[in-house]
Amino acid sequence: MEEKKHLVGGISRKTLERLPVYHHYLERRDSEGLVNISAPVIALDLQLNEVQVRKDIAMVARSAGKPKTGYVVKDLIDDIEEFLGYHNTNQAVLVGAGSLGKALLSYRGFEQYGVEIVMAFDGDAKKAEQKVGEKMILPMEKLENLCRRMNIHIGIITVPADSAQEVCDRLVDGGVRAIWNFAPIHLNVPDHVLVQNENMAVSLAALSKYLYETDKDAARGNGV
Repeated sequence: MEEKKHLVGGISRKTLERLPVYHHYLERRDSEGLVNISAPVIALDLQLNEVQVRKDIAMVARSAGKPKTGYVVKDLIDDIEEFLGYHNTNQAVLVGAGSLGKALLSYRGFEQYGVEIVMAFDGDAKKAEQKVGEKMILPMEKLENLCRRMNIHIGIITVPADSAQEVCDRLVDGGVRAIWNFAPIHLNVPDHVLVQNENMAVSLAALSKYLYETDKDAARGNGV
């Protein structure tokens, strides 16, 4: 089935989700000393459709792969990083300085992927003016104004579900065009805003279902 293309430049959401997977895989293969790699090998190792992998790589690679040898691994890594903007740092704000929010604020690995969380906001006055991971927590009344003044385009939502839509609306009012949402709720946004949901409840349910099904299959195999 052909993927629906609805993002900037006609690039599908699924393609954008796969590119970081390729990047992580290629970095690992590069660390193992691999010099060249082909699309069929990538597809086989990642258990993906070979035709789709070829299309994805053709979209980002600045040079075509060679017959038999394929692509130079280091060059393909650079091409993906350039395409995804890993070499450009986009500033982001986080809203909701609870346990999850503080963990994200303390994580230093985001800048590797071109994102720097510069500050956080929280509705609890007791948390205002505190620092977490060297990032200042500010009161919510400053949200829209600071986002506009600092030209912030990425917002991270780590508030409870009943507050998430209001926070989302305020981020959009402040000029944010990309939202990473950790709240377990669907957010309504304008067409020009992209939302990436990280629903941990759904992920855990999927893992639980997988274990249930595999245990049931094992029980059948054992004649239980």
